[in-house]
This record gives sequence, C-alpha cells and structure tokens, in this order.
Amino acid sequence: MSDDHLRTPAEREIARRLEHNPGVGRPLSSRARLAQRSVEAYLTGSAPPRWMERVMEIDARIARERRELAQERRELRERCGRDRAAFARAWRALAHARDYAELNELIRQHNDWYPIERDLPVDPRTGEYLKIHGRSHHRPLLGPEWVLEQFPTRLP
Repeated sequence: MSDDHLRTPAEREIARRLEHNPGVGRPLSSRARLAQRSVEAYLTGSAPPRWMERVMEIDARIARERRELAQERRELRERCGRDRAAFARAWRALAHARDYAELNELIRQHNDWYPIERDLPVDPRTGEYLKIHGRSHHRPLLGPEWVLEQFPTRLP
C-alpha cells in the first residue's frame, strides 16, 4: 500500500507529474521539507513579507503618478498660456480621464489585509485597529478628487 493518503493533494499532483516527466524538478532541501505549511507561516515567512511588497509598490506607483501629473500640468500650463479658465477646464477633464482601477485594487487589498498581515492590535472599546505612529494604516483611493487635491486647477 502506498503512502498517498499521507500526502497533500499538491504533493500527489507533483508526484504524478514527476512520474510522467522523469528528470524534471529537483528534490526539496531538508529546510524546505521541514517548513511549516500554513496561512500563518505564509503571512510571517516571506522575505520581504507581502504587506511590505504591496506598500512599496503602492508608494512607487503613487510617486510615479505625481511625477507624470506634474509634467502634464506644466505642459498644459504652457499650452493654455494666460487663459486660466481654459487651463482649469482642461485640467479637470484630464483628472477625470485618469484610470486608477488597477492601483485602487492594490490599495483596497492593502486596506483589507494589512492589519491582519501585521497582526495589528484592536481597540476593545471601538473594535477598530490601533493607529501606527499616530496614523491609520488605511490608504485613500485615487481618483479625480485626489488629482485635483494634489494639483489644483488654481494657478499661482
């Protein structure tokens, strides 16, 4: 009798594939074989952890958006010259045309998972996660309001 009943479905699938493709893959190290396979191990075990990768990606993409918007705003100011009304209309249209769906999905994932992945403490009175260094972990979603807050239509 084989020990298939002791293997996980993933281990059985890998074994089946290796039987049909000899010479593919390599044996796991003893460290990898002994590593705990659980959600908790996943959340605490990656280097860097997923929450950190996600935060770095969000920060980098927001910084890139700010640079691109600053450049587009300068170019639009040059095209509009002294016509402040034309600049304001064109800038609002540009702000509404920006698509932040993909970045906002990443921000939503951060807002949902960060407190769990970081095991943030909860205030027992309110049920809310405690702030980190006096700030909420929650990141705002990007959209036209964010663009116009960062780069107003009002010119100096």
